Amino acid sequence: MTETFADLGLGEGILRAVADAGYEKPTPIQQKAIPYVLMGRDILGCAQTGTGKTASFTLPMIDILAQGRARARMPRSVILEPTRELAAQVAENFDTYGKYNKLTMALLIGGVSFTEQEKLLDRGVDVLIATPGRLLDHCERGKVILTDTKVLVIDEADRMLDMGFIPDVERIVGLMPTIRQTLMFSATMPPEIKKLADKFLMNPKEMAVDPPSSTADTVEQAFVTVQPRSKRKMLRSLIDREGDSLKNALIFCNRKREVADLFASLQKSGYPVGALHGDMDQYKRMEWLEKFRTGEVSLLICSDVAARGLDIATVSHVFNVDVPNNAEDYVHRIGRTGRAGRQGKSITFVTKDDDKLWAAVKKIVGKDIPELEIEGSAPREEEPEQTAPRRESRSRSEGKTDRSRGKPERDNRRSRRGRDDHEIGELEELKVPFGQSDQLPAFLRR
Repeated sequence: MTETFADLGLGEGILRAVADAGYEKPTPIQQKAIPYVLMGRDILGCAQTGTGKTASFTLPMIDILAQGRARARMPRSVILEPTRELAAQVAENFDTYGKYNKLTMALLIGGVSFTEQEKLLDRGVDVLIATPGRLLDHCERGKVILTDTKVLVIDEADRMLDMGFIPDVERIVGLMPTIRQTLMFSATMPPEIKKLADKFLMNPKEMAVDPPSSTADTVEQAFVTVQPRSKRKMLRSLIDREGDSLKNALIFCNRKREVADLFASLQKSGYPVGALHGDMDQYKRMEWLEKFRTGEVSLLICSDVAARGLDIATVSHVFNVDVPNNAEDYVHRIGRTGRAGRQGKSITFVTKDDDKLWAAVKKIVGKDIPELEIEGSAPREEEPEQTAPRRESRSRSEGKTDRSRGKPERDNRRSRRGRDDHEIGELEELKVPFGQSDQLPAFLRR
């Protein structure tokens, strides 16, 4: 059994950097992966988020790349990440662990000037960390040549699949030499990922340290039943209720609009809050992340763009204001807390309409999640207030008729309040050329 990082065969400079970072013992995935990476084997690794997966490939890669020199526009290694935040996080890992090794690195992500990135590439880089789309942009401009790539890492492969990046990844792999070392890591291992592994990897060493889609034991999970219109009030109540135990928290919503609305609501109530979603420019996203890391804001409201891109060991709480549409995203969301052996807590808001989504979450987690009984929560079998009177008034109007036509009278006082956000969003995106209003749907031409 491996006791220390020195037992894994890493170089002296890396061991010093790891010690400086305060790590003493490797995690299970690091114990299994690092020796095989140093041997030059292809790896197919499955480990839940927060288990040290990133260091399991960054540490041995620094050791491997310590010998040799990069040429202009021809990176010696490539790491593909699904999101800008995760790519930036991996870059920070290389800075931390490679400070005693003279390796060059470039980070290629959207929202950053091409010119600055091209300057780095022209000098030659040992490690190229990129999102698939931005890397292809540079390849098409002739600024990156991948024919000298020795090591390829495909990180968060299941997220790549979910976000539709696999065609881009296939194009990138097609630009690389056939003989290379490929490392593929994923938090979950659906059948589609196994097929990709067969396509990209040669005789890989497979390893898994936890059951796919499992959650860490360091995270205390709970849910609270709420009415849809009471979510904001319940969130404020829970934040106040947690008191000093809440050091900072990530608050997840399913939609970008909900992120913006909740941010405005909490900010108006005086909470130290930030926001993060995919439509923000990169500089704003990084600014909020930095404020969250330094404690300038303790609450960060985000979409699932942050479910895998954040590695902040001190996050104490995760609030799921919405049950995620994809059950596996629940695993990644709550994996933002309880990291590096610390204790964390997650609380999910569940409404009556969330029955199917919540059942899928409990199935994938594989264990019972207790319900919090607190003031303001509502039994799920209860109907929302005023439901019965509304139905009664509707039944009265059904009997009325328009005498001139002999048809049921239409209620022209309909409100858009009943429509869900998705429908409203579609209507607001509707564009009709000037002078062609006859193309509008009937209910908009009244």
